[in-house]
Amino acid sequence: MNHPVLVGLGTGIAVALAALAVGQHVFRTPARPSMETVRIDQVWAASLYDLSGRAQPLKQWQGQILVVNFWAPWCPQCRAEIPGFQRLQARYGDQGLQFVGIALDEADTVGPYVREARMTYPILLAGPDGTTLVRAAGNQYGGMPYTLILDRQGYPVATLTGVVSEERLEDLFKTLL
Repeated sequence: MNHPVLVGLGTGIAVALAALAVGQHVFRTPARPSMETVRIDQVWAASLYDLSGRAQPLKQWQGQILVVNFWAPWCPQCRAEIPGFQRLQARYGDQGLQFVGIALDEADTVGPYVREARMTYPILLAGPDGTTLVRAAGNQYGGMPYTLILDRQGYPVATLTGVVSEERLEDLFKTLL
């Protein structure tokens, strides 16, 4: 049966609406997402460039609670999350929490927004392999923003599609501190 809202919409819009309907998926220890969903070896093997053009391997943050957020400056939902992420990074960074933003856009678009928003956690550019990496991180539907939380042992704890409130995110990682 066709959903009345989706009838007549272009494929891209229908896919985006379906991705939003998927919502947030939370996995708690000891149950972990299967390696079919999150290919953690590919995530840890990734090395992306920062805004200064230096390669930054994700494995440099192993041993910390890592919150990896895939975003873009043109995405209003992505922009809505960033202030809360910055507050959480400031509040819990010294306890081993590390946010890393992976921008799915080009440096000439990302850089001005990062400066305007005064983003303080590391921002990396996904570049041409962004789709591969976001899928390896468990985002099979392409929804944005998309957040992956990894525990100190490097295992996925949660995957979240769509806007994540500061309070919701804090509840998810606070037990890992």
